[in-house]
Amino acid sequence: MTSPPGDADPTLESTIRPLRDLLRAMDDDIAQLYAQRGVPVRTRFSMALIRLHHLGPMSVKELAEQIDVTHSAMSQTVTAMRGDGLVESSPGSDARTRTVSLTDRGRALVPFLEDEWRATERAWAELETELPYPLTRVVDDIAEALQRRSFLDRITQHLDERGEGHGPEQEA
Repeated sequence: MTSPPGDADPTLESTIRPLRDLLRAMDDDIAQLYAQRGVPVRTRFSMALIRLHHLGPMSVKELAEQIDVTHSAMSQTVTAMRGDGLVESSPGSDARTRTVSLTDRGRALVPFLEDEWRATERAWAELETELPYPLTRVVDDIAEALQRRSFLDRITQHLDERGEGHGPEQEA
């Protein structure tokens, strides 16, 4: 199905995309650092490996809660880390759970990952001193504004103002 003539693709413009692109570029730089240092880890593994080091073996569910991701996302991450030989899993307290723990290989990477984490935080703090309005302040200000009125409410209002956004089940 094609759009009616004159309807522009709304995804071609985005005020949020530059922030997403910036964060992706920074994550790519961290991945490049890992490659330069011979650290065979995806950046998304770092926090999980560090938490496992400090907290010890835990279930996929517990690890997902620690990292603040979905169980499904953490299950995929654990599968990838297990494939890379960084963690191992064993049967948990019941048939539905698996306990995840570091392997010697995963444990050996943690000191570098912790050093990189701290260096990244210091680099970010340095970068913020060069800005007239630090991003951490922007994030706090946005969070405060969203406490007053949620993003869902804001989107809904803009859809309703123009009579847009009726779901497929509402049209007919």
